[in-house]
Amino acid sequence: MLRKLLIAVVCILILAGSGGALWVWQGMKTLDIPVTLDEPVLFNVPLGTSFGQVARKLEAEGFLADSLWMRLHGRLNPEAIQVKAGEYEITTGMSPRDILSKMVAGDTKQWSIQFIEGWTFRDMRQALANSEHLVSETADWSDDDIMKAVGAEGEHPEGRFFPDTYAFTRGETDLDLLRRSFERMEQVLAEEWEGRAENLPYDTPYEALIMASIVERETGAPGERGEVAGVFVRRLQKGMRLQTDPTVIYGMGERYAGRITRKDLQRHTPYNTYRIGGLPPTPIALPGREAIHAALNPEEGESLYFVARGDGTHKFSRTLSEHQKAVREFQLNRRSDYRSSPAPAVNEETP
Repeated sequence: MLRKLLIAVVCILILAGSGGALWVWQGMKTLDIPVTLDEPVLFNVPLGTSFGQVARKLEAEGFLADSLWMRLHGRLNPEAIQVKAGEYEITTGMSPRDILSKMVAGDTKQWSIQFIEGWTFRDMRQALANSEHLVSETADWSDDDIMKAVGAEGEHPEGRFFPDTYAFTRGETDLDLLRRSFERMEQVLAEEWEGRAENLPYDTPYEALIMASIVERETGAPGERGEVAGVFVRRLQKGMRLQTDPTVIYGMGERYAGRITRKDLQRHTPYNTYRIGGLPPTPIALPGREAIHAALNPEEGESLYFVARGDGTHKFSRTLSEHQKAVREFQLNRRSDYRSSPAPAVNEETP
């Protein structure tokens, strides 16, 4: 078809002379006319779509005045017909030639999804289910099904996926993202384990991951992670119980309604670190690299206790009496603007 088109154009040029040349020149110039759009538009090129089909679809959707000239351009420039399948974003001001170059380069539309430090695996699965652009493959799967699919059959999913922002393109599935997140956590944990401090109370990287998840949930202040980890490491080394509320909350599951009662602290669960010694059996959240690093490189010191100040930071104490005094100051007489996480950073450029 393209060969016949080229022959026809050549014949016209021969018959019409300079008039025909002007006609072709003007036609080819239409490839440089920018499109005007109110908002970006997505243009999909399915796998197996021919260059001619792409040109005709661009014409049909109003991005090209006449597909004849793009097809002729492709015939004269063979490298220009190597378009790649995918979803492309077309914005106002782009010309048909710009659009074609984007398709040849494979510059497809990138979407993203974010998994937040401190989330549970349930939170992560909910975010995947809410994503409009991912193909849903695991919606009806159990957690066990997912762990088998990522290559960790029989293992607990909590804490095994790395919290980060992940880019993806049209056609990728939620399982693709889960695999990438799982593999990323394996890589980060291995790197941090390699650079760990000496004399830590962990026998395996998984135990360090459990500790990292507790550190992640205990403080949102980046500068405190190492100190919080130091407290917990010293408690383990001394045979003291961790006595950390986030593990209790995790063990409560759906029973948790925003507060912990004395009865909750007395109830024996595998995650109630007021009742059990050592670490809980699994992580309790998704820890980020900073929390993992803190768990494997805790700050040295003598503090064995800490309590929330109410501004997102904590008061650290060496002795129980110091700790009890801090509890009276910061917990029994809570400030009116009490909060458990640090205040958000202020953008100095904002007027």
